[in-house]
Amino acid sequence: MPYATIDDRNAIEQEKTWAERNQPKTTYALLSRTAGQFPNRPAVSYQLLSDPASKKETLSWAEFKDKVTQTANLFRSLGVGETDVVAYLLPNCNETVLTYVAGQVAGIVNPINPLLDADQIASILRETGAKVLVTLKAFPKTDVAQKAAKAVAMAPNVAHVVEVDLVRYLTGVKKLIVPLIRPKNPVTHKAKVIDFGASVARQPRTLSFADSTGDRVAAYFHTGGTTGMPKVAQHSYSGIIYNGWLGQRLLFTETDVMMCPLPMFHVFAAIVVMGASLASGAHVVFPTPQGYRGEGVFDNFWKLIERYKVTFLITVPTAMSALMQRPVNADISTMKLAFSGSAPLPVELYKRFEQAAGVTICEGYGLTEATCLVSINPPDGEKKIGSIGLPFPYTKVRIIDVATQTDCEAEHVGEICISSPGVSKGDTYTEADKNKDLFYHWPEDDDWYLRTGDLGRLDADGYLWITGRAKDLIIRGGHNIDPAEIEEALAGHPAIAFAGAIGQPDAHAGEVPCVYVELVKDATVTEAELMDYAKEHIHERAAHPKFLKIMPELPKTAVGKIFKPDLRKEAIARVYNAALANADVAAEVTDVVEDKKRGLVARMVRTGTVSDEDVVKALGAYTRPWEWAA
Repeated sequence: MPYATIDDRNAIEQEKTWAERNQPKTTYALLSRTAGQFPNRPAVSYQLLSDPASKKETLSWAEFKDKVTQTANLFRSLGVGETDVVAYLLPNCNETVLTYVAGQVAGIVNPINPLLDADQIASILRETGAKVLVTLKAFPKTDVAQKAAKAVAMAPNVAHVVEVDLVRYLTGVKKLIVPLIRPKNPVTHKAKVIDFGASVARQPRTLSFADSTGDRVAAYFHTGGTTGMPKVAQHSYSGIIYNGWLGQRLLFTETDVMMCPLPMFHVFAAIVVMGASLASGAHVVFPTPQGYRGEGVFDNFWKLIERYKVTFLITVPTAMSALMQRPVNADISTMKLAFSGSAPLPVELYKRFEQAAGVTICEGYGLTEATCLVSINPPDGEKKIGSIGLPFPYTKVRIIDVATQTDCEAEHVGEICISSPGVSKGDTYTEADKNKDLFYHWPEDDDWYLRTGDLGRLDADGYLWITGRAKDLIIRGGHNIDPAEIEEALAGHPAIAFAGAIGQPDAHAGEVPCVYVELVKDATVTEAELMDYAKEHIHERAAHPKFLKIMPELPKTAVGKIFKPDLRKEAIARVYNAALANADVAAEVTDVVEDKKRGLVARMVRTGTVSDEDVVKALGAYTRPWEWAA
């Protein structure tokens, strides 16, 4: 049946309860079902280089199941049981996908962002108690292997390091040269290092242990960006399989081809894309180790779609903006839909992309704590530009007034709270303290709703709209300002690609709005002109930014979200340094760091004779804490 309206969603729920759908209970059971149905169809493809004519490796579903089985057998042979953790610190490649699935079969898989520093990686390895780390063998132009070695030295619980060598994807002279110029990787840890390819090849193609008999925790995903110590969310088989079922039921069949240039440490690629592939038999293509960030990917992107006859594009707003700066220079007539997530999609970008590529865009929403998927603009129905669509079947959404903890009426903004088969009450995070106050309970349906931290509203047609982050609210003298109002207004300027609004410290109001912008390629506009534009187009006077800065590129996460903690750090340093200079205090902020209990803390050094009292006099009116760096 088509999926076009809220009635279609409700009809799916009325067919039977989620429990009555009797889906496979484990990831391995799901994989076995799909491999049995479509053994010879392609499952996963990967190419190391972005050239559309370069070497690629494709695994059929039968081959993929065999290799997952061998990889799971390897992990069990290394002492991994159902409650033990296999972590991976890898760019995208076929070994990453094998590790992701096999890690769930043998134990609990823990993807880790390679962009984190060694201290953060080590903290995650210790938090999850990982026994095995799968990572890169030293390779040119990447320091993943070096960071992994440092992290393992700080995480003595890691007993084995399994190395993936990307050399096997090379051809010709490069295959001969790279081993000769491979960077050194001094190792001080005591973990045993083994080779992924050789070790997996020695394992049998039938599972050497009994698959799990029911639901259990199967994955740990860290969340919280690229600074500070990330939280670790727990995902169960049931939530993972629910997400896969949504893709199979609403979007994909075994004849579809998904292009996924997103990192496999993120839920969008792992839970949503790979989950939908495992459930439906759709073919997934991963271009280059760094996906969208890979060398030449944007320049070759449309030709890669033509090469694989892609039907469905997985993307994010930042990537769409970059693609709009390249001509569509290939036959992309196989494309049916593009699914955009991870960050709100500006209306003008939506229109430009749809017109240039001739492809309908479905904007959706999900979050790590809910095992991901929450809502989507219906593939067969009205796509309200700027909304994140209708809640998925079996997902309930409430908009809650944070002050009164009551339901908001339609069109009223509150905190988005959700209940679904992907939401697990009480043990969302591995750290018990972080689960405190994370849920609302409604006695009338005896259900627990996850507090997402996102502000939003439901309209009269049941579509969900995000208006900002609860923690991103700019509180100016007790007046709440939604940063989305500022960002949406500036996004209408033809020279602006992206805008990120935050509250900067203010001695009188606590916070005042400021905004950072990234321009489209070759655009010329001054900060003064943009300030005038902002004042004209932002209707709420209190929301007029007091500071605007043009940046070469806004800081972003690996999946394209504007990373506001970096903007807040810049603002704190800038404001505090100005206050110190105005008070003739011989000190300056060198950096701003995140403290688990105090939040963002300004670290300062003395540039002359200065006392604590002098600093307090200059900064005492501000709320952000400070400390001496040395």
